[in-house]
Amino acid sequence: MKKLILLFLLGTLLACDLDNGNEVNFSLEIMSIESVDIPTEFNFGQTHEITLNYTRPNGCYQFNDFIFQPDGNTRTVAVVDAIFNDANCTQATVEASVSFNFSVISSDTYTFQFYQGTSDTGEDQYLIIEVPVVQ
Repeated sequence: MKKLILLFLLGTLLACDLDNGNEVNFSLEIMSIESVDIPTEFNFGQTHEITLNYTRPNGCYQFNDFIFQPDGNTRTVAVVDAIFNDANCTQATVEASVSFNFSVISSDTYTFQFYQGTSDTGEDQYLIIEVPVVQ
């Protein structure tokens, strides 16, 4: 996950600056995934939808992208939200769900590590789910 965060920060820092007088005032944040809707098994050669559930702290947060890092049959997944600095945002928390399609290209079991934030000691925490593949 440290590689993901470094890549994320590097991309944010190197993003182009379009200074046309209309300043976009936002930042990006990796969100903590609370739960996942994922099949109990995958069918080889098919595509399956995976839904990630998380809480946005207020109405200024909007889904931006996924961080998806493959390593063999292990997939590390995180959700990235854009935070718009707007005084008109609602302050209520928002339950959010975002989905992606996963194509099964291996007959071996997949291990997913869904990012859930950091512990009090600064260690990355993950929801780990293994999904077997059937023919």
